[in-house]
Amino acid sequence: MLGAGVLATTSCSDFLEQTSPSDLTSETISQSSYYTGLAVNKIYGDLTNDITYSQAIPIIWGLNSDCELVDGLGDDAVNPTSERGNMNFNANPGWAKLSEMWDKMYGAIENANLAIEMVNASPLAKGEGAEAKTMLRYKGEALTLRAMVYFDLIRFFGDIPLKLESSKSDLSNAYLPKTDRDVIMDTLMVDLKEIVDNEYLPWADEVSSYTTERVTKGYVHALLAQIALTRAGYAIREKAKDGYETADYSDPTYPTQRPDAVTRKALYELALQNLTAIITNGTHKLNPSFENQWYLLNQRVLDKTYHENLFEIPMGLGVSSELGYAIGVRINGASAQYGAKGNASGKMKLTAPFFWSYDKKDQRRDVTCAMIQMKEEDGSVKESMIGNAPFGIYVGKWDVRKMSEEWRQTAIATGNAKCMTGINCVRMRYSQVLLMYAEVMNELAGPDGSYTGDAGMTAREALKEVHRRAFADADKADADDYIDAISGQEAMFNAIVNENAWELAGEGFRKFDLIRWNLLAEKTKEFKDTYVAQMEDEVNGYPEKVYFNYTDATKTKIDMSSVTWYGLPEGKLETDYDDKASFFGAERTDDSQKQLKINLPSISSGLIGDGVQVINRYILPIGSTTISASNGMLHNSYGYAD
Repeated sequence: MLGAGVLATTSCSDFLEQTSPSDLTSETISQSSYYTGLAVNKIYGDLTNDITYSQAIPIIWGLNSDCELVDGLGDDAVNPTSERGNMNFNANPGWAKLSEMWDKMYGAIENANLAIEMVNASPLAKGEGAEAKTMLRYKGEALTLRAMVYFDLIRFFGDIPLKLESSKSDLSNAYLPKTDRDVIMDTLMVDLKEIVDNEYLPWADEVSSYTTERVTKGYVHALLAQIALTRAGYAIREKAKDGYETADYSDPTYPTQRPDAVTRKALYELALQNLTAIITNGTHKLNPSFENQWYLLNQRVLDKTYHENLFEIPMGLGVSSELGYAIGVRINGASAQYGAKGNASGKMKLTAPFFWSYDKKDQRRDVTCAMIQMKEEDGSVKESMIGNAPFGIYVGKWDVRKMSEEWRQTAIATGNAKCMTGINCVRMRYSQVLLMYAEVMNELAGPDGSYTGDAGMTAREALKEVHRRAFADADKADADDYIDAISGQEAMFNAIVNENAWELAGEGFRKFDLIRWNLLAEKTKEFKDTYVAQMEDEVNGYPEKVYFNYTDATKTKIDMSSVTWYGLPEGKLETDYDDKASFFGAERTDDSQKQLKINLPSISSGLIGDGVQVINRYILPIGSTTISASNGMLHNSYGYAD
């Protein structure tokens, strides 16, 4: 197993070795930092599979939230044989991808366990000098990647088996029962603290060639904080836990609970310690341009100036990553410019109420929400508005128009098969660090208080840093006014929740934050109610049409700054614009009102629809195949069959 080659390449570095000898023993590998490095690289390779971080986790498994939807509506939303039903919380253990995900993730854990054991057994790691430091760095990488994978498995499946050693030849440790997720998270935090305390890992670019395509010290701090906040938050439980607080909105059999106040405070303090370490170190900062942050990702260029992304799972052009293919601005079908296949861009969509929630001057809106698609007509690629598609807005953060010439030529050469974009999967951004910091400081000291061990900024100041980045220089005073007007701890928390959506929508993180806040069902209902209210408001609600200009005489590119999202501006007439398109308000006069009467009720219907079987059942079931292969050790809960 350890001799297998890593089947992945990276966009920005070549550290993933492609081959290794097939006859090496664990003992031989543990005595060579080179071969141990190959074993660690194999873990990174495990993360480039489509069912893990190349497609499923960043695009599908974070759905649905209050602003992000899987592309299945109506009858598709209750189909248990695809992501459309499962991500609308109408999940079924028979969905094959559940077991596929499980197997690949535990495969990565197995490889991490092997690498950790190699280092622990290595005489090199017990010595001094560069070789010892390298071996301990490999241990730190393996521990971090193992923690990340376990953390994601917990967020998908709840309580799962905890396996911290490689499989024995007699399989005596191959079949394990579930471990309570709180125990697992406590264990992961101990591992991550070991990495920090012993300085196993460097900061990004602190040493030559150690970039954000490897797990860094900054990412370890951030992951530890993220786990601590999840541990302090709400979760649906297989059974009630003594001493825990039960939410008002909770299932009688499978309660939604969080730890007591004393435990939560200790976890907030732990999170604060690690977030402060990142902020005060200064390696990671916000890119002053939100648009440029995403341009660089589309270009597959590492940001070595700001290091806004603390860790990017490295992907390979033409080899891995469906970011920009299965999600992003749509190029509909074949074109000479973008290749014979085009892209799908269909797995994740954003919603009309989310688009409408942005401040009109917030520049993140038009980067995040793509209201157009492209199609070749008469030899030219023409942009067109998507029309009355309130639950079908594309995620614009990934955009074929911003991708590199190398990608474009690869897409053309690929022919009628999908072209893997090679865009890295980002697992943590500095804006998330600031938002978590604002949340923790608000909990411990309110909007404007200080707290022992803080980074010298208040909750309000951290939130302001994220919010004002989204506004042009001429509008930053307006951004400041919004933050300055927030009054009180509860209002500050609500502002952080909103900022989380505006900043992170489409990235696969929102749902899990809503879960730990016990807001997933509440916010999903709020989104639906907001859409209905906008449909009923003929004066200030969604317009029935939008008008716009083109940037060129051939009318192929839309001037997005000209679009009349909020109705015709004062003094403007329809004839002042080049073209028009149907918009969300067209639903009011639509004969069928399919969006309102069929599609809207189907969204997340397993979570908040009529006849919900288990309150707050956002947890996915363990796959039937996994259960049947578990030797009787695993079973489903939350009302799911095995």
